Amino acid sequence: MPINTFPKNLSQNKGLSIRIVSPEFGHVSPESVAHNGSAQRLPYYFFLFVLHGNSQEVIDGETIEIGKHELFFALPHQLRQLATIRHSANYYKLGFDDECLSRLPGKFPFLLNPLNQQKISFPPDAALRLWSTFKILDELLRTADNDPELILAYLNSLLTEINAAYFVMHKKHTAGNLDKFLGFKLFVEDHLTNQPAITEIAEKLALSTDGLYRIVKQHSGVSPKAFITDRLIMEARRRMYNHQNTSVKELAFELGFNDPGYFSRLFKKVTGKTIAGFYRDLSL
Repeated sequence: MPINTFPKNLSQNKGLSIRIVSPEFGHVSPESVAHNGSAQRLPYYFFLFVLHGNSQEVIDGETIEIGKHELFFALPHQLRQLATIRHSANYYKLGFDDECLSRLPGKFPFLLNPLNQQKISFPPDAALRLWSTFKILDELLRTADNDPELILAYLNSLLTEINAAYFVMHKKHTAGNLDKFLGFKLFVEDHLTNQPAITEIAEKLALSTDGLYRIVKQHSGVSPKAFITDRLIMEARRRMYNHQNTSVKELAFELGFNDPGYFSRLFKKVTGKTIAGFYRDLSL
């Protein structure tokens, strides 16, 4: 059974781990913000939908601009920095954890982010449907003892709409290929610090190494080896944000590198910064 990872005292419903925020409702106290710090490794799914105006999110060190009829989403374990600018938007933010997701009847492949895009644009009619569903959830979550099943029904509807929009621009991808890419991503996540060989992953997915290369390149734009390298360096950056006293040697061993020197060189090659320089930036 999924573990409830939602922060204590943040849920707006007695039976669910979920919270919604709009310009006039749901904001956490300044004390809570200060306690969590300027950056947070997300323990839950996070969504920001903008109906009109613009906003900005920084996730895993990348700044993403969100405009009219656009939705941004982030996944558990990603590093989200708190906004340093005020939203100029009609927006809703929503957060919930795996325990909440497990109670939904639908399945939502977009939550694995197989196409590596964290911003989705909606046509006007879909944007209005999405806004209406967010609004209903907002109304339901203003009373803590509202029926969880009613909230889950609208959450299921919301995620169904988002899932459809995520894939609508990518219909050229065949279902079989997408399933194989999802399998590749899951295998990488489950065995990341073991640094599995490409031949091993291909064998597990019943593919040739050339077949795996084509599928990963099609969906991510990079080779399987580059995908794993990028994911390892991203994991290193996340761990550095959360444990700023970890030595290069400790971090390298945690991520499955036997040679800290090679890890340091790889980090600089991918990020353009030395590990020491990255740590200095964090301390500013």
